[in-house]
Amino acid sequence: MLPFAMNSLTQPAATALSQHASETVTEGIRILVEPTYLALKSKPALGHWVFGYRVTITNESVDEVRLTARQWTIVDADGDVDSVSGEGVVGQQPVLRSGESFVYSSFAQLETSWGTMEGAFAFERLDGATLRAAINRFYLVSA
Repeated sequence: MLPFAMNSLTQPAATALSQHASETVTEGIRILVEPTYLALKSKPALGHWVFGYRVTITNESVDEVRLTARQWTIVDADGDVDSVSGEGVVGQQPVLRSGESFVYSSFAQLETSWGTMEGAFAFERLDGATLRAAINRFYLVSA
């Protein structure tokens, strides 16, 4: 997966969830994922569907945290599974103080017209303690 060049550190904003989105809170870390089908980048006749997703990570805890790693499980409509993991997100390991949010966009490519993604982000607190924040399943749907 390659990221788009969009990310920012912001204050949280209210959003309405689509039926395909995911929102999860783990130990005060809220993760909202909003997927979108990218029709102009897709080539269905060639078995190539592209989906963008926007991730908003909000620190609702009292502790400052640093996002250190990501892990994704991507499953297409045929049941084929792809696991992706690595350091940080979009080449960064953002630090979030209490009340701050970090927003970034990325994409996934599938060989089917729909699939799912889920995973987790690893965070480290200032005292060195770590936490794994779950990312609930969200749906990549072309129609």
